[in-house]
Amino acid sequence: MDYVPYAVPFFLLAILIELAYGIIKRKNTYRLNDAISSLFMGSLRSANKLIIIGIGGYVFYAIETQYALWRMDSSSPIVWAFAFVFYDFCYYWFHRISHERQIFWASHVAHHQSEDYNLSTALRQTGTGAFVTWVFYIPVFLLGVPSYVFVSVASINLIYQFWVHSEHIPKLGWYEKFFVTASNHRVHHAQNDNYIDKNYGGVFIIWDRMFGTFKEEDDNEAPIYGIRGALNTFNPIWANLHIYTNIVKDIWYAQNWKEKFLVLFARTGWKPKSLPNQPAKDEFNSQTFQKYNPEVSGKIKMYSVFQLIALAYVGLVLLESGELNYQQLWVTVSMMAFTMYCTSLWLDGKQGFTMEITRLALCVMIGVYSYFDMSLGPIAISLLGYSAINILILSLINRARLR
Repeated sequence: MDYVPYAVPFFLLAILIELAYGIIKRKNTYRLNDAISSLFMGSLRSANKLIIIGIGGYVFYAIETQYALWRMDSSSPIVWAFAFVFYDFCYYWFHRISHERQIFWASHVAHHQSEDYNLSTALRQTGTGAFVTWVFYIPVFLLGVPSYVFVSVASINLIYQFWVHSEHIPKLGWYEKFFVTASNHRVHHAQNDNYIDKNYGGVFIIWDRMFGTFKEEDDNEAPIYGIRGALNTFNPIWANLHIYTNIVKDIWYAQNWKEKFLVLFARTGWKPKSLPNQPAKDEFNSQTFQKYNPEVSGKIKMYSVFQLIALAYVGLVLLESGELNYQQLWVTVSMMAFTMYCTSLWLDGKQGFTMEITRLALCVMIGVYSYFDMSLGPIAISLLGYSAINILILSLINRARLR
């Protein structure tokens, strides 16, 4: 059973509580633009799961039904305990290799792009992980763990990781020696030279201690969050694809087949020596580092919040309702992604009127088309109402811009 959908409302409540706590303590760790970008990416990942049928599911089914060494009893507490620990062991290696090899980093990088560290960062998830992550969990099924148990412990593992994305939680004494905490996960998200590529565990930090990847948070060195070679955009589409784009370019321009192959599986950051033009190395300086934070008006910020609320409603209510067929799901998720892209233009301080008008025109057309389908009447009315509100707000923004 997947427990994550049931936890989402509590995640959102916890984010509001952390935001309020930070404001009260005068140590606010949130920026609106960064938080919206993270939540957009979490929504995009959840929506993608509904329309992408991963090859991993077929492989898991085949192993469980035909190739497993034996079939474990899902009613046994020992089986659940073993599955929970072994899943986290596999997660450690998935997570570690996702940082150390380029094709896997291309997927995982999305989670590390935020230059803030708060509970919204936990929801910043990749939209392409389903294509590559499943290979690391094949051993779980080979050993006979039932799929029901696997999905359950996987969701519990993911839920556990939510709370460790906070700057407000201090070190926790003896607990730090055995379990992943906010302190040692802050290290994992930092790009400081002393911290980078450390602390990969999901629930248990013991794997890092065993395999030499543990690093304790230094009280005298504050973590600087984000990735080397900053993204410098809040565009969730580009956030998911930019490393893949670099990989494709390197494969295309590499001059020999060996290097073309190595591009995929070489260590993260490796470049073919035969490239016609060698790119400049990303220079990180903790003393001069500045967060990407374009100045935008208060109206733009409120418009972005409105889009976030609308997309959250679509994701949590409409998509999860099961009322849409596969074609309708594709249209809905595509429009969600387009809305995120258009909103990111505003947050990046760019002129987004042309793309926004195009988006709203599509919304109106889809709404009109849906109106004539009796089963989608309520959805059509909601979409047309949403479009009308957008047009009104957009006219106010444009009027203020022209003054």
